[in-house]
Parts: sequence; C-alpha cells; structure tokens
Amino acid sequence: MSGDKNPFAKFLTHFEQGHVLFREGEDGEDMYIIQTGRVAIKKRVKDGETTLAVLDKGDFFGEMAILERQPRSASAEMLDAGDVIVISGAVFGDMIKANPEIAVRMLRKYSIRLRETNRQLEQVLSGASESVVAGHTPPAVASPGATTALQAEALAYFISAASGSVFPIFKPESLIGRFDSVTGLSPEIDLTSEDQSRNVSRRHARLVLKNGQFHVAEEIGTMNGTFLNGQKLANGALTPIDDGDELTLCRLTLTFRIGSVAQ
Repeated sequence: MSGDKNPFAKFLTHFEQGHVLFREGEDGEDMYIIQTGRVAIKKRVKDGETTLAVLDKGDFFGEMAILERQPRSASAEMLDAGDVIVISGAVFGDMIKANPEIAVRMLRKYSIRLRETNRQLEQVLSGASESVVAGHTPPAVASPGATTALQAEALAYFISAASGSVFPIFKPESLIGRFDSVTGLSPEIDLTSEDQSRNVSRRHARLVLKNGQFHVAEEIGTMNGTFLNGQKLANGALTPIDDGDELTLCRLTLTFRIGSVAQ
C-alpha cells in the first residue's frame, strides 16, 4: 500500500441508491466510512421506520459492531449511489494509525454520548428528589438564555474570500470547522456552507483571545493543513493572528478582522 494516497482504497466499495448496508438487529463485524454519497441511519418504531441521521463524506458508522460485538442498533441505507470504505476488525488498528482524525472523532462521539447520559440521569434524580420533598412534579426548567451571546457585540469576525460571507465571533475561544452529523455538534464558526468539497475538518482550528491578543491553533487530528498568511501552522500550537491576516483551512481562505461587523 506504500505510495497509495488512500491506504484503504482496496476496501472501497460502490453501492447503488437504496442499497441496505445492514439492518437493525443483524450481527456485524464491519464499520463504514463514507467517501461519496449519503447514508441514512434508520430505527424501527411502532409505525415503521424513522431516520435518525443523514451522514455524508467523511462520516463513519457501524463502529459498535467492532467495539462491542453486539447486534446492529439501527439500519443503514444508501440515499445516493456512492463509495464507502468497509473496514473489518482485522484492519481497524491500521485505519486509526493512517487517519487519526477518525480516532479523535470516535472518542469525542462517545464522550458526548456519556456526558448527555449523565445530564439526563442528573435531571431524573433531581426531579425525583424534588417531587418527594414538594409532593408534586417539578416544573420544567427554562433553558439558559441562548440569545445572550448573540446580542453582544462581536469580538472579531472572519470574512470568506470566496463568498464574502461574514462569520462573527462572540466568545473568547471559538472552534472553526464544519457541522459534525456523527456527534450532532456545530462549531462556533461553522464553515459547512462554504466547504462543499468537505476539505475542512469538523474540528479544524481554534481561535483564542488570550491577554488581549487573538491566537489561532490547528486542532489535533486535522488532516488537510492550516495556514496563516501562507505559513503552515504547527498542530496544537497557539499562533498570534492580527487584523487583516489571512487564515487558510486547506483551500478555504478567511480574512480576520477585529471589532464589530459594520451594519
């Protein structure tokens, strides 16, 4: 496989639209990584099936079959004709070594799942305790004001060189990347609509305001490179970024500006 740009090219399989990769309840020993096309993850419900998620290029699924040796918890169906890498347990270790971003995202996926489970458990236990004390079901707690940050003046912003779109920054630390349909999370600076070719990683870089100076750092696991004014950034290292600087994520260039966006 030396010299091959994609060391897992030999595991690439083409599937037609409507092909069912696996069904809920089946045994399985493979996981999948989408190269082209989209895949629907479906779950049986009382009246048929419901779609839990639609995955596209770079997304992985079916990994629980390798990690847990349990029957499939959902079904997977091709929404479009496309190419999918099919990875067996035997080559799973090689896959992680060749593409560390997959390992990072897999760990993040399970970390989010565990955090969400803990949050739900805390709510259940807290609700049960209040019910016993007060003798009634506790009222629903309103979620924190989601619009507070949006009402604040932007600390800085990025402007896309390709489209002219403006991406305001409201937090001292902001993630730059794309929506991750595996974890369901969106970065503060979401470039999904700017990056149709999916070259930007879901967690590509971070912008950090520290001691009055903005810094940018490439995230661990980023595959396609990050450049500041043409100079490649070292992975994980904070590098100062100033007004007017150009940040390039793979081939997507953003101009950095400090201060609020002119209306």
